[in-house]
Amino acid sequence: MNGMNGRGTRQRHIAHLHLHTSLSETRYADIIELMSGITPHVQAVPPNAVQLDLTSALRYFDLSPYEVVQLAKLRLKALYGIDSSAGLAGNRMLAAMAADASAPGDTTWVPTGQAAEWLYPRPVTALPGVGRTTADTLRRYGLHTIGQITDLPSATLQRLLGAGPARLLAERARGHDPRPVTPAEPAAHLITDLVLERDCLDPAQHHRAVLGLADRIGQRLRGDSQVAGRLTLTVRYADRSSTTRTRTLPEPTAHSPALTAAALELLASLGLQRARVRAFAVRADGLLPADSAYRQLSLDPGDARAHAAEAAADRARRRFGRQAVRPAALAD
Repeated sequence: MNGMNGRGTRQRHIAHLHLHTSLSETRYADIIELMSGITPHVQAVPPNAVQLDLTSALRYFDLSPYEVVQLAKLRLKALYGIDSSAGLAGNRMLAAMAADASAPGDTTWVPTGQAAEWLYPRPVTALPGVGRTTADTLRRYGLHTIGQITDLPSATLQRLLGAGPARLLAERARGHDPRPVTPAEPAAHLITDLVLERDCLDPAQHHRAVLGLADRIGQRLRGDSQVAGRLTLTVRYADRSSTTRTRTLPEPTAHSPALTAAALELLASLGLQRARVRAFAVRADGLLPADSAYRQLSLDPGDARAHAAEAAADRARRRFGRQAVRPAALAD
């Protein structure tokens, strides 16, 4: 449903804009401010997208939702030279999916009354949170499209995936997403660092230092009810030079095992076997409120147990201090 489909109603109208460029933190902040001139309800979706709740802006501009999206895209192009593609729908998930389906420069509008029809033939992997394991499980039973999921009895889906994942998948397959557009600063970040007592050549000590920093980042994120989309490792050497590596995470997370795995992969990519290291720093950015980010569906019961154990460890730290519970690799 590309193009203009008439005037909007008082139902929610959410736009998701993919910006076809790399953004510095400063430029990202400039774009958020620019979009705030259209609606105050603007949310950064790092690394290069924004979502706008246009519902309250329609009466002010006296334009259809589609026309307001074109206005936003025109401002981006005229003021910053940024090309964009967009999705427009009744909630954040559908808007993001519509943007993913849009060719560069185009806008795909999925009116609320046509959402089920639009979703029906699309691949189930287009839904957020459907990773390779879930997709492979569904594929083994001949389930390839979103429509096949909505046609499946809920009891059958639960037998395939388990009650929790089945319920989440069914909700998304029906196009449900109650999350609001929440204004947030795109440049927010957290940093932990460690200056070593002496220059260090020992790879085991490098590993231990980075593990501890990433675990601390996870604790801080969970304490602030945030998740991170990117992780950066900076290593400073004895000669005062430094090296930096950045990785975008598979999904925004505050889960320490995921963060430490990413940080240690960054460390391994540097090949520091003979490097004299003076300090490490781990930075998490692309931060989002934890309740506004999707978590990938997991069929592994161990994943739920790991998150439960992590929450219990966090409670113990709040009660008895940060050193009360530590990863085994950091134990004395």
